[in-house]
Amino acid sequence: MLSIRCKECQKEIIGHPTQTRSCGCSNMATIRGDKITAVDLSRVIMLNSGKEKQDTTLLSPQDLAFQEERKKRKVRKLDFEVR
Repeated sequence: MLSIRCKECQKEIIGHPTQTRSCGCSNMATIRGDKITAVDLSRVIMLNSGKEKQDTTLLSPQDLAFQEERKKRKVRKLDFEVR
């Protein structure tokens, strides 16, 4: 999430993916999702760019180990007698 501080009113604003958040002073620094707007952007300080890499693994270490072992399995071909 993004976070900014308005230099005019010193209010810190933390962004939200769907809601619009604003400081409310005459500069009207606003965040919505990953977009920042203001009357004068030079009076806005970016505190956190929100570009940290988050751990997005959905599988536990045991599940990952199982999947790795599964990749090593070989496909057996069966020979059938055709009559």
